[in-house]
Amino acid sequence: MRVQNILIRILDVIGSLFGLLVSVIPVILIAIQVKKDGGPIFFKQERIGKCGESFMMWKIRSMVTNAEEIRQELLEQSDVDGMFKMKEDPRVTKIGKFIRRHSLDELPQFWNVLKGDMSLVGPRPALREEVEKYPKRAMLRLNVKPGITGLWQVSGRSNVDFDTMIDLDLKYIANQSLWGDIVILCKTVLLMFPSEKTGAY
Repeated sequence: MRVQNILIRILDVIGSLFGLLVSVIPVILIAIQVKKDGGPIFFKQERIGKCGESFMMWKIRSMVTNAEEIRQELLEQSDVDGMFKMKEDPRVTKIGKFIRRHSLDELPQFWNVLKGDMSLVGPRPALREEVEKYPKRAMLRLNVKPGITGLWQVSGRSNVDFDTMIDLDLKYIANQSLWGDIVILCKTVLLMFPSEKTGAY
């Protein structure tokens, strides 16, 4: 297990460095569009990582600047029980819809991976308020680092309900391996060119 963890960390470092390098131009181009509405380019938010440790996760801003305030008014309209997710989220900007559709808003998370807060592959990083409502079984998700992508993301993403997401995360944790991570990463690249079946929004 220790050797496997070392190999996965090596993959994370190499993958995040490569990701940061190749994403420079796309991030600059997206940043120009995001900045047009006068708000910040990047968005940071507290997430809960391995062993319940909190960290600040970075994204390219895809929503209006007061999105967090509006979110409180939309909680009851979530499409997924156990976490907030809306297919037609009114907070998402025009450029935001595009970058979320292709997961480009998550490019800054390569920095989180390089720092060691996250892994390339793992469970979705949860909000503190979500973790506080977790059933005991869901807490097992915190046994590993959260990931930019994961088994849930390549198995339907937002089309998957909360319980199924937990099932997929626990299946990933029980079978975590370097080769398994590589397979998930390859599937993730293909999903950056989404169809209606990917569940990305």
